Amino acid sequence: MSIKEIMQTMDYGPAPESATDAQTWIAAHPVLGHFINGRFVAPEGATVDVVNPATDAVLAQVAIGTEAEVDAAVKAARTAQAKWAALPGHDRARYLYAMARHLQKRERLFAVLEVLDNGKTIRETRDIDVPLAARHFYHHAGWAELLADEFPGHTPLGVCGQIIPWNFPLLMLAWKIAPALAAGNTVVLKPADLTPLTAYAFAQLCVEIGLPPGVVNIVNGDGSTGAALAGHPGIAKLAFTGSTEVGRILRRQTAGSGKKLTLELGGKSPFIVFDDADLDAAVEGVVDAIWFNQGEVCCAGSRILVQESVAERFLAKMTARMAKLRLGDPLDKTMDMGAVISHRQRQRIEALLAAGEAEGATLHRAPCPLPAKGSYVAPGFFTGTAPAQTVSQTEIFGPIATTLTFRTPDEAALLANDTRYGLAASIWSENLNRAIDLANRVKAGVIWINGTNFFDAAAPFGGMRESGFGREGGRAGMLDYVAPKAKSGALRAAPAPLAPVSPALGKAERSPIDVTAKLYIGGKQARADGGQSYSVTGKAGVIGQAALAGRKDVRNAVEAAGKATGWGGVTAHNRAQVLYFMAENLAQRETEFTAALTQAGTPKPQAEVQATIRRAFWYAAWADKFDGRVTATKSSHVTLTVNEPFGTLGIVAPDEAPLLGLMSLILPALAMGNRVVAVASQSQPLIAARLYQVFETSDIPAGAVNLLTGDSDSLAKTLADHDDVAALWYFGAANGVAAVESASAGNLKPVWAEAGLRDWLDPAQGLGMEFLTRATQVKTIWMPYGV
Repeated sequence: MSIKEIMQTMDYGPAPESATDAQTWIAAHPVLGHFINGRFVAPEGATVDVVNPATDAVLAQVAIGTEAEVDAAVKAARTAQAKWAALPGHDRARYLYAMARHLQKRERLFAVLEVLDNGKTIRETRDIDVPLAARHFYHHAGWAELLADEFPGHTPLGVCGQIIPWNFPLLMLAWKIAPALAAGNTVVLKPADLTPLTAYAFAQLCVEIGLPPGVVNIVNGDGSTGAALAGHPGIAKLAFTGSTEVGRILRRQTAGSGKKLTLELGGKSPFIVFDDADLDAAVEGVVDAIWFNQGEVCCAGSRILVQESVAERFLAKMTARMAKLRLGDPLDKTMDMGAVISHRQRQRIEALLAAGEAEGATLHRAPCPLPAKGSYVAPGFFTGTAPAQTVSQTEIFGPIATTLTFRTPDEAALLANDTRYGLAASIWSENLNRAIDLANRVKAGVIWINGTNFFDAAAPFGGMRESGFGREGGRAGMLDYVAPKAKSGALRAAPAPLAPVSPALGKAERSPIDVTAKLYIGGKQARADGGQSYSVTGKAGVIGQAALAGRKDVRNAVEAAGKATGWGGVTAHNRAQVLYFMAENLAQRETEFTAALTQAGTPKPQAEVQATIRRAFWYAAWADKFDGRVTATKSSHVTLTVNEPFGTLGIVAPDEAPLLGLMSLILPALAMGNRVVAVASQSQPLIAARLYQVFETSDIPAGAVNLLTGDSDSLAKTLADHDDVAALWYFGAANGVAAVESASAGNLKPVWAEAGLRDWLDPAQGLGMEFLTRATQVKTIWMPYGV
């Protein structure tokens, strides 16, 4: 073709990236084993093919790690961890800095390797994946330097098991390894068996920079290898990025093990376009939201919601833009899209598309030709979808979006939240007031305003609901790799079994007029639905009866909490004032509560009441001071990290310290704007009954606090099972910890479960920033600023 002809057609010419160096590297490593204790280890077991998705060519063989190999890696990491943690932060920072620098020196090799075993385009690996991976190591070199100053009283966790997916192999490695090492942990990482190349090359960088043996260990393998790593008793934390279904399995597998768990799971993120949006910019946003990385992005904007008045124009523009997308050889720098990860994934995508058409939706595809070889999927979108259809609710994980229209912001919020996921959302409007209002209402961990798929090491990333819990990046991400210094090694015993519901005939301390302790639900005292009470014993015998709550009472309490949404919307100052009122009303009843605790047989009754009053003051003081942050990320943007309440928070109080233990958990939850369903001490629940009047005279809205009494573990299990309980705190025995963590897998709610005893009178153990952090989830909001 002549220059004249090219100028007339303006067709792209080929612009191939050379793969020579990467192919030479691959040829030198025909079988990828493991990296354990600073050495490259030949595989003991089976191997599988590593395939180039764009050509179907076999690149290499990768090991399927065995339990013995996982065990060897964990032992090496445990051996290295103490010395690594003992290094000054500056020394760890220098290693992380070296990782960043050496990665930059090999950026083309890593970029091409990522293309070859993943299928994504060289433009994405070169301009996004590799630079962002280096950015994470730079950023966390800073955290290593500042760790002692910024996280006083915290220690590393130990050995971190990390399992990463195939869609961003190198970037996910950096997201996981960098914060773990900065905090003083050591690592055993399992890459995806489909995309092991860059992890193996990264292991070579670790040798090159002189990283001490055992600090980073990489065990290749499939799901069985991941299961062996997750179940290994030698790891202190498991960090997983992958599907929600596997996340549930890992939540159950690790239940009761004491391992810290963070999950970054699936998504079905809304992409919301208002009628005043810059429609051309929003169409380019769609390209980045759903056609970037072939749609294999957990936070892809896969549900496009367009205001009805501009829907026809917007979809026409989107169709025209989609027709210009170029799909083909991912090493060609002119291509917009490459191949999806495998033919198996391609077949899954096509099956979901067929299901969408069978349910009545219309599929629009780009008219691009597909290469003869490779696992390619043409980009597209559905029209005529309904919110309940399969393609509207199921994560397709491919370059296909669904579309819906809305009329009002309220309807947009309703449709945006009509999903079990909560990872991200993109909002397009020239009216920032409208966009920010909707950002507040959408249940997602990351919100982009007039943009999409922005990432930075300083900006926390993670989900809500069934998109998982925990954060990666920034201060919040570091908190998931450290822990407050241990308070006690003693384990909490299970409470004594409930007394029979039959009348008590033994020794008793009876008041002149019988007082029936009821439940407190929706701002009112309520009898237990089952009509039963159980006897409560003090130091001199039976001191009364408490209501025996059951499943229906939990349901009623959760419903009452769900209606009290105004509590999270009042100002922090208003919440502080209510907590001050609680302290004031408790102080007026100090003698009464001291006498009740004395009768119950608690060891320091007056000190417990006084500590509870002080605690109310402390959390009232923090209610309007536990601030979010403005984070330095992308130019011409301001990135906010906002501490949001969960919503309905379940609390199961410890059996010890029946007043202080209960209120030490309720107060921080309320201070941060949560509504509470709390289960009082099983052995001494009558103290909770005396709190009703305190709450009622402190201007706490009906339903913001609900109190239940009865079998703590049975009620805890019901709370853990309940889909409308957004988070759960459990302070009980070890078997109860395992039960609630396992049950929480249903809606993957965050669980704070402790079997270790705390001295609730000790401020170092009974209050602190940990309680406030646990009472909130971080929402990261990206906004244009100074554009």
